[in-house]
Amino acid sequence: MSFAELAAQLNAGTILPESIVIATLIVVLMVDLIVGRTSTRWTPYLAVAGLLASVVALFYQWDITNPTSFLGGFNGDALSVVFRGIIALSAAVTILMSISYIEQSGTSLGEFVGILLTATIGGMFLSGANELVMIFISLETLSISSYLLTGYTKRDPRSNEAALKYLLIGASSTAIFLYGISLLYGLSGGETKLSAIAAGLAAGSGQSLALVIALVFAIAGIAFKISAVPFHQWTPDVYEGSPTPVVAFLSVGSKAAGFALAIRLMVTAFPLVSEQWHFIFTALAILSMVLGNVVALTQTSMKRLLAYSSIAQAGFVMLGLIAGTEAGYSSMVFYMLVYLFMNLCGFTCVILFSLRTGTDQISEYSGLYQKDPLLTLGLSLSLLSLGGIPPLAGFFGKLYLFWAGWQAGLYLLVLLGLITSVVSIYYYIRVVKMMVVKEPQEMSDAVKNYPAITWNLSGMRALQVGLVVTLIGTSLAGILSNPLFNLANGSVAKTKMLQSAVITSQVAEVNTQLSALNKD
Repeated sequence: MSFAELAAQLNAGTILPESIVIATLIVVLMVDLIVGRTSTRWTPYLAVAGLLASVVALFYQWDITNPTSFLGGFNGDALSVVFRGIIALSAAVTILMSISYIEQSGTSLGEFVGILLTATIGGMFLSGANELVMIFISLETLSISSYLLTGYTKRDPRSNEAALKYLLIGASSTAIFLYGISLLYGLSGGETKLSAIAAGLAAGSGQSLALVIALVFAIAGIAFKISAVPFHQWTPDVYEGSPTPVVAFLSVGSKAAGFALAIRLMVTAFPLVSEQWHFIFTALAILSMVLGNVVALTQTSMKRLLAYSSIAQAGFVMLGLIAGTEAGYSSMVFYMLVYLFMNLCGFTCVILFSLRTGTDQISEYSGLYQKDPLLTLGLSLSLLSLGGIPPLAGFFGKLYLFWAGWQAGLYLLVLLGLITSVVSIYYYIRVVKMMVVKEPQEMSDAVKNYPAITWNLSGMRALQVGLVVTLIGTSLAGILSNPLFNLANGSVAKTKMLQSAVITSQVAEVNTQLSALNKD
């Protein structure tokens, strides 16, 4: 094989966005190593610029003619473009909100940014991974970086405890997932590409039980990454103990990568057991929506409340995956796009409040409107959007998910989603009411001692930019949601994998109806 033929098969231009992030990571590490602590004045902004450049590169790959690269190991189709963009944007906003937080913790900001960029690379590669080895390496890159970020504030015992719990549970889930895909490798006759695995499984016979075991183990690994019940045990403790910017990235970037993996792996590698994985994800969605929303009612810590909220949101997003229709997949993409803004806006407000008061207890937010109207507005809009109050972005996201589920015949699941959404509105509005309605004499001690609002401190200007950008995104994504709808629908329409899966599902449904008519 000549070099030109090899280069054509590798098609390395597909991973240009990831290459930009890798180059940014190298530059950040070199500058931090050579210049030292003084480099923290501009290395975070260099990292943000690299991530935004990566998003621009993704924009130009939207209509790429040959998305497959590295001999079929990576697929840069439209679906992966959107999920990679979500991960890169979540990392950029996380860096903006972390500057003041990490500096106040007394740890190195340059190393933090380097590890976060590594996690971003892992998540972006995972979103387009089309081969078992690449899936596992990308997943481990994301996971190990997440463990390091969770325990980054070494002087905080809660952070150390969270990192240890995350590492132990994460290592167990990784081992289970690895065993599942190793079974998949064996059952397919030694194939590692997802499409070749599906062909190998279709050619085999008498392997249904082993295939179901492989499916269950693979879903267990994915469910851990997206914080689905009953694989959610790590989420509340890790969210409460970790540095808050890390939690923000885990709740958006890591979850987006998990859902991208779930779609690609289930649709491409497990078409023979489609009914089984739909059943398992239905059970996960029911448990996540019920437990996430009910347990959130009793929380007193803002970060734990957002942790259970994140579990419940995963249950809502799984509705689109279970529907298995074009509208279902589009609704998943749309909801992750709006979730990016509303969740990061909420976490930015929580970081700002904790920096100024040193607490994240919900009771301490009492009367905040009288001292900090901007923070109150940002947190109120993000929480109301997460609850699905119109005309905010979260309302249209849930409406699209429920509509896609209803069209697919998931009536009970949609009704359960509507009921649990109403439950979630209670605990979101409880926080908003505490901030806005409280009388001056009912103001909490933390708000009474609230420092004078200034943005002149180091890193605070970046936090303000992050707050304003996510607040605008949360507000306008609902009112001007049409471009996001078009983006979500286009990402599914331009992805051959999903189109073929939808057609196969429709053909199977028609055949079922015809066989039922013949019996009658």
